[in-house]
Amino acid sequence: MKKCFKCLETLPLGSFYKHDQMGDGHLNKCKECTKKDVKEHRQANLEHIRAYDKMRESMPHRVAAHKKYQKTDAGKVAHSKALMRQKEIRPKENKARNAVSNALRDGRLLKLPCLICGDVRVEGHHPDYDRPLDVVWLCHSHHKQTHALVANDERKEAA
Repeated sequence: MKKCFKCLETLPLGSFYKHDQMGDGHLNKCKECTKKDVKEHRQANLEHIRAYDKMRESMPHRVAAHKKYQKTDAGKVAHSKALMRQKEIRPKENKARNAVSNALRDGRLLKLPCLICGDVRVEGHHPDYDRPLDVVWLCHSHHKQTHALVANDERKEAA
């Protein structure tokens, strides 16, 4: 049994994270208080943490490890599960993607160069998912930028 210095509750040792530098080998703050503090810190410093996470995930050794994992059986299963979750979470977007794919296949829709830079390697962007064949053709980088702007606007509206 150990007492958490934050909530002052006496809890079993399993309720504390392991920490080799502590006398008993466990942190002096319980797991629940630690989780709460981490969550509060992340919310208070969200922009800084997002920038750090983005920088960290683009490090060459992490990119290489991610690509290596994607080729494993576990990586393929994880990717498949993620796609299934996306289909369940965003059915309207999935239906619009399928409509564009089918229209391209059937020749009812043609890809145009990127609206911004003219690149011919393009992706369809849906400004309105209720009109699935009304797409704006953008290269990958401009498509990402467009979604980032939309997400930023939505965060500002929510605040």
